[in-house]
Amino acid sequence: MKIRNKNIVLTGAAGGIGRELAHRLSDRGARLALVDANEKVLNEVAKGLKHSKVIAGDLSTAEGCQAVADAAKVALGEVDILINLAGLMSFRCFEDEDIDTMERIIQVNLLGAMRLTRNLLPDMLERDAGRIINVGSVFGSIAFAYFAAYSASKFGLRGFSEALRRELYDTNIKVMYLAPRAVKTALNTGRIMRMGEATKMNMDTPEHVVGKILKAIDSDSKEVYIGFPESLFVQINLRFPRLVDKVLAAQNRIAKKFAKEDGN
Repeated sequence: MKIRNKNIVLTGAAGGIGRELAHRLSDRGARLALVDANEKVLNEVAKGLKHSKVIAGDLSTAEGCQAVADAAKVALGEVDILINLAGLMSFRCFEDEDIDTMERIIQVNLLGAMRLTRNLLPDMLERDAGRIINVGSVFGSIAFAYFAAYSASKFGLRGFSEALRRELYDTNIKVMYLAPRAVKTALNTGRIMRMGEATKMNMDTPEHVVGKILKAIDSDSKEVYIGFPESLFVQINLRFPRLVDKVLAAQNRIAKKFAKEDGN
């Protein structure tokens, strides 16, 4: 799908990937509604961008998602592309996981994307045109120890994307699911970065990931996994999950030490 002159709603626009993606979309002639809970950072992102509107909103509630959808329609009129990028993460032993944090991860990462899609989809169906782009994670295909809530939310987002794609098969509305591996952004806290260094985890830059996202949009891809060998491990995990259990066991023993640390 061509990006020029398209009206795009981008959630998570204040994050590392979101900021880079907003600038690249703007450079290619898109009109943007930038969505995030952090209005101050959103305004910084929007500086210098042509045809961009800031929508500070809470995607963790049904009311918040409805308010964001309503504001996007006012700001843009028709929405051509919805990019569900917003997400939260927690790296902790599950027995130590805060219940409120766990629920908020599910609310934002999964239900936020589903609710916003539900609010904007009827207009797309009426026009028989549109794109829903859900940015998940390799963690949505390979569940990693100490990221239980995050992995669960991304598994759900992948399932939602697949189901909706099949439901809309006979329309001109396309659903895309993109799964990056670990990315060097503020979402990955100090403990995660230290764990990643100790386990030799592969991590990409936001610029690299955004380049892959734009390429996928251009080619109307259905499902894209970013990073090798992680994309290969997705297929291995699908066929031989018990083998992956064994392969990851040593890494998980190292990760546990960092998951048990206090603070960020």
